[in-house]
Amino acid sequence: MSGFALEPEQRAWCAELRALSADRLRPLAEKGEPGRVNRPLLAALGELGLLARLFTSGSLGLCLMRESLAHGCTEAETALALQGLGTYPLVQSGSRAQRDRWLPAVAAGRAVAAFALSEPGAGSDAAALSLKAAPHQGGWRLTGEKCWISNAPEADFYTVFARTTEGAGARGVTAFLVPADREGLTGASLDMLSPHPIGALAFADVPVGPEDVLGDPDRGFRVAMNTLNLFRPSVGAFAVGMAQAALDATIEHTARRTAFGGPLKDLQSVAHQVAEMATRTEAARLLVYAAASAYDTDATAPAIAKQSAMAKLLATETAQYVVDQAVQLHGARALQRGHLLEHLYREVRAPRIYEGATEVQRTIIAKELYA
Repeated sequence: MSGFALEPEQRAWCAELRALSADRLRPLAEKGEPGRVNRPLLAALGELGLLARLFTSGSLGLCLMRESLAHGCTEAETALALQGLGTYPLVQSGSRAQRDRWLPAVAAGRAVAAFALSEPGAGSDAAALSLKAAPHQGGWRLTGEKCWISNAPEADFYTVFARTTEGAGARGVTAFLVPADREGLTGASLDMLSPHPIGALAFADVPVGPEDVLGDPDRGFRVAMNTLNLFRPSVGAFAVGMAQAALDATIEHTARRTAFGGPLKDLQSVAHQVAEMATRTEAARLLVYAAASAYDTDATAPAIAKQSAMAKLLATETAQYVVDQAVQLHGARALQRGHLLEHLYREVRAPRIYEGATEVQRTIIAKELYA
């Protein structure tokens, strides 16, 4: 890229993904049951090679995939992203045996992954985790709860963050890879606004051993933060994809819908609003690309956390604004079940909360500014 403009081959790839998303993946998504893992959709993502590319395309490639898929099929985008979020701790910190067991199945769309960080009393404050890992016969026993976990309780394995050292804050958290069939692990679905599965997990003396640790004991918080630093810009890319879809629909609608003797686009108030939507969408896209490029250049650079937070903050807030304005310009038709904007209006709200709410992103940015 030069000046954050995509190269011709990148633009062509994005166009191909948008077409695949709309033509091949959306029909599979429409056959899925809301609130359940859509395994045929995951299998198609695997067959297309997109799941394998999650871990080889870098942050920018991940952003391009998420934006392009979101434009045509938000369900496909979310299915892809959740596989990446749940599996990346394994990619960055897993043992050879762990990777050999799970990565081929994830890449093929056969195994479902989940990132189990949030708890009933520790959502955005990840360092306040209370799921306890008590020492037991050379390993640990996990006791406690996780909540608002995407893909739970249907995942095949979970990246679980638990407290191994009391009173140590972020320095006392360990990351574990826990298969779903592990004794003592149960889960329940939560009825949420989001169409993808979200659930709660209960750990009743779930046994884990050294072979289940991702990275090193008491160093799991860094595993979580490295994962979030990679995926936060791509949450912004998801948001940009939704904003662009809403903008495209609005341009088409205002060009052909007539009112007061002419097309809506000829009303200055409407044209200026659409111009504002387009400008904010492009600004968010450029910030997302900048953060992703910075991550690919040096993922350990001090500014990565700030840039990732800025990208997620601006893009998700922008998408909320653009989709809301698109609904306003479309009028009542946009609120009808099955309309693209009705769907986007439900989808666009959650990214302002998950993987660190908007307020958390502002806290991260401010902390870095005053460091």
